[in-house]
Amino acid sequence: MKTARDIMTTSVVTVKPDASIKELVKILGEHRINGVPVVDENSRLAGIVTEADIVDQCKKLHIPSFFNFLDGIIFLENPAHLEEEIKKMAGTTVGDIMTTNVRTVTPDTPVQDIATVMAEQHINSIPVMEGEKLAGIVGRWDVVKSMV
Repeated sequence: MKTARDIMTTSVVTVKPDASIKELVKILGEHRINGVPVVDENSRLAGIVTEADIVDQCKKLHIPSFFNFLDGIIFLENPAHLEEEIKKMAGTTVGDIMTTNVRTVTPDTPVQDIATVMAEQHINSIPVMEGEKLAGIVGRWDVVKSMV
């Protein structure tokens, strides 16, 4: 059974949280990739940023549903999501728009498990971690190639 170690890319392109969106776009275009892990000054995984995060900056703002009751406003959705959306839409650095709750795998994770996570959670790239160290990354194309 194939594992992440068998299919991962080990020369991982990364970016720092303080990189500009313009720098990020340039990196994604030059390397023809759709996302990169974000690493801090100690090279520890801080998040992941993808084309989808950049596209989110261009979308329409979703205002949560609410109603007035006894001179008060009652939100029907969590208003914290609105604050998060505004922050991402107004972001100027990778740190402003990256996803910090990153799904990772280990080198020994079976490819079938990786494919399941990608499909169920709509994830295109998953960092491969050996302890605190970024060992590689697995993209959808890596999973597809492993099937033949």
